[in-house]
Amino acid sequence: MLLIDGMMDTLYLLAQGVTLLIALYQFSISLFGIVRRREKTTHEASKRFAVFIPAHNEERVVGPLIESLKSQHYPKELFDIHLIADNCTDHTADVGRFHGAIVHERQDLENVGKGHAIKWILDKLNVERASYDAIVMFDADNLVHYDFLRIMNDKLCSGHRVIQGYLGVKNPFDTWITVSLAITYWFDNRMWQYARSRLGLSCALGGTGLCIDYSVLHSVGWKGSGLTEDLEFGVRCLQNGFVPVWAHDAIVYDEKPLSLIASFHQRLRWLQGHFNCARCFMGQLLRESIRERSFVKFDMAVYLFQPMRTLIVFAMSTMLYVFNLPAFEGTSSLHVQQFIPEPVWVLASLVVFLEMALALALERVNWRAYVGLILVPFFLWTWGLVSVQAFFTRRNEKWHHTQHRRVIRIDELQES
Repeated sequence: MLLIDGMMDTLYLLAQGVTLLIALYQFSISLFGIVRRREKTTHEASKRFAVFIPAHNEERVVGPLIESLKSQHYPKELFDIHLIADNCTDHTADVGRFHGAIVHERQDLENVGKGHAIKWILDKLNVERASYDAIVMFDADNLVHYDFLRIMNDKLCSGHRVIQGYLGVKNPFDTWITVSLAITYWFDNRMWQYARSRLGLSCALGGTGLCIDYSVLHSVGWKGSGLTEDLEFGVRCLQNGFVPVWAHDAIVYDEKPLSLIASFHQRLRWLQGHFNCARCFMGQLLRESIRERSFVKFDMAVYLFQPMRTLIVFAMSTMLYVFNLPAFEGTSSLHVQQFIPEPVWVLASLVVFLEMALALALERVNWRAYVGLILVPFFLWTWGLVSVQAFFTRRNEKWHHTQHRRVIRIDELQES
């Protein structure tokens, strides 16, 4: 029993220590997101873009996306909109043609998912010898700010090769789920992504609102497999010397699921892919960061560890609650020690909550978001449940389609 007690105490102490160190690390990084310096575009429009929209049965929402793209403050002759109607059984292709997109219909029931669709269109354009300077990709439910391509052009002309746009939410106040997700996005955009950009660190690629120089695609390649092909691509870019950068004013608005169940399934897919990517690359990045003395690679390794940290925090809090119930009193092997005082954890949680409120103020979001803060602690707790299932099903690479139904147009968002 003493041996079991000792082993559990040691593991619990290590888990607490690692979790607290990462929390302190993230807090230190986030401080650089408080002050924001506005960036001005200084380059004339010159880059030619291939805009990719992979879409599976998205007839209701793809039209407004194409409209927002055709309203870009960027010369129309310098970008083409390519809609990939991927295994569609509805009128997605017809809607795309009606709105003036170049439609490519793909039927492949074995290689299903967005990553495979992107690889397919890249191969197709290579065969056709299409001439583009960069690609930009969006999900079919997105809306795009009028200045998006102009800002991406400026970033490319400034020498950047992989750029991630700001990930906004087009339906933040539909349900408590959408407002909770929106709050976490506003927080991440400002206190994670923007803060890291100020330090010259890599941003995390989000899969939509992503701009890639065509030469990087030839150098790094695009793999269609996996549930988070964007995250893997970002890691491989870093390993090949291309640091993905953040464009805070290039905004893409994403539709979030309305219900907890739909949100659970979407986040499950994200975390399954994240766990797999961490398994493949986290060790490599840590070794390379030490060998090359690269803070950028170390920071990416920390980012890959985040789902495991969520899992550890969830497991620790559950163990602490369950094993210290009166029913377990006197059962030493099932009792865990709280080595780091409880007030420290309370303070850490309070700091995160206050930083979220600060992020909302810095991003100047609607006052209704502050009301949503009340529900965020419970929503964050559900991430623990998602991470547990994702960890034990991480080898599952089956793609699940998220249905999108919210028809909003870009001018409605600009007016709100």
